[in-house]
Amino acid sequence: MRILAVCGSLKSGSSNHRLLRVAAERAPEGVTIVLAESVDQLPHFNPDLEAEGELDAVARWRTALRESDAVLIASPEYGHSLPGSLKNAIDWVIGSGELERKVVAITAATPSTDRGRLGLRALAGTLGAVAATIVGGESIATNASFEENVAALVRELVAAAERDARERAGDRSR
Repeated sequence: MRILAVCGSLKSGSSNHRLLRVAAERAPEGVTIVLAESVDQLPHFNPDLEAEGELDAVARWRTALRESDAVLIASPEYGHSLPGSLKNAIDWVIGSGELERKVVAITAATPSTDRGRLGLRALAGTLGAVAATIVGGESIATNASFEENVAALVRELVAAAERDARERAGDRSR
């Protein structure tokens, strides 16, 4: 199984980048977690930019999503919402379908679990535009239990993606 890990923070040393690195390190056997290129490489969403063909950064983003069985997003809350760069990345694939009905785990690395909820709610709402199956949706506190809580979310994501794959296979066999 291949999981694409996407960070909503552009800050290289962010706790959300750390969360994704821990997820990759603690992935169960048979699961590969690949860190996506930074979403800051994508231009501002404008369909006119692709009038003469798909842009390289957009093509790489779409391919990374298409080749993944599931997605793990770790994102901070900015202004009671999701970061603009992450929203922009999602906008680039709403019409092309790479996130359509994907299993997506969402979380935020925060000092305490009561932080980041509005951002995660906004992210879940945005992912509703592609009918994503949301896993998690709660912040993970950067405390002594951080790594185990990240590993638990990854296990939950893997289980949901496996269920989804079985259901899709069943739908195709009918």
